[in-house]
Amino acid sequence: MNETCNEACSSCTEDCAERKEPHDFTEKLHELSRVNKVIGVLSGKGGVGKSLVTSLLAVAMNKRGYRTAILDADITGPSIPKAFGVVDKALGSPQGVRPVQTQTGIQLMSINLLLENDTDPVVWRGPIIAGTVKQFWSDVIWEDIDYMFIDMPPGTGDVPLTVLQSIPIDGLIVVTSPQELVSMIVEKAVKMAEIMNVPILGLVENLSYFTCPDNGKNYSVFGESHIEEIAFLHHLPVLAKLPIDPRIAGAVDRGSVESLENHWMDAVVQQIETKEVQ
Repeated sequence: MNETCNEACSSCTEDCAERKEPHDFTEKLHELSRVNKVIGVLSGKGGVGKSLVTSLLAVAMNKRGYRTAILDADITGPSIPKAFGVVDKALGSPQGVRPVQTQTGIQLMSINLLLENDTDPVVWRGPIIAGTVKQFWSDVIWEDIDYMFIDMPPGTGDVPLTVLQSIPIDGLIVVTSPQELVSMIVEKAVKMAEIMNVPILGLVENLSYFTCPDNGKNYSVFGESHIEEIAFLHHLPVLAKLPIDPRIAGAVDRGSVESLENHWMDAVVQQIETKEVQ
């Protein structure tokens, strides 16, 4: 214990053995913002389609009449603006930062909306990146959002931990792909969420299969799926299995993910809506 300790643990940032109250890391939402529900999209490693799932979910909920938003917390690998074809920059004001809206009205905030060039790298250390994510929550004016989706950075390190501690997340969607190695790493992400006591709504498997246009058969390009094993072990539902489909890649590359017609997210949307009722 520090010699100058006044035992006011709630306002102290020291991590001492005598702490009587846990430190509250929650970041306050901007006073002009209104966000009803927050859903995080998490993966154990990069490259499995977490940003794609985030985009498809926001689009699906938006088409159902909900006001949706995406907070892109993947500071070093932002891809959300590209998927939506957004080239405008976020504008600041004395009140705060205004997110950029997509063609269908989805509100976006990403580091690429602040950089002069989209290809400029973000060469920052962990604490600065974590602080930026918190500012996306506290300094951005989110207008009347029913559902915010957070595209979280991959892994179980400092920044995902900051998101889970600083932002009141109502539930998580965990994204994986069929390879056994990826499935093992994703299980780490599931266990992290359990440790942080954040409810997991279910699992989504990307790159699950390829449907041959010649014979209509499905082929497991990346091997047999292991998602059912993780789901059974942790008592979680498998909500969706996304195919390897050139239409998806093409829509993202063109920045037209909002025009992509699909029903892959239907079960995920239903799960989110069900949790809202409970």
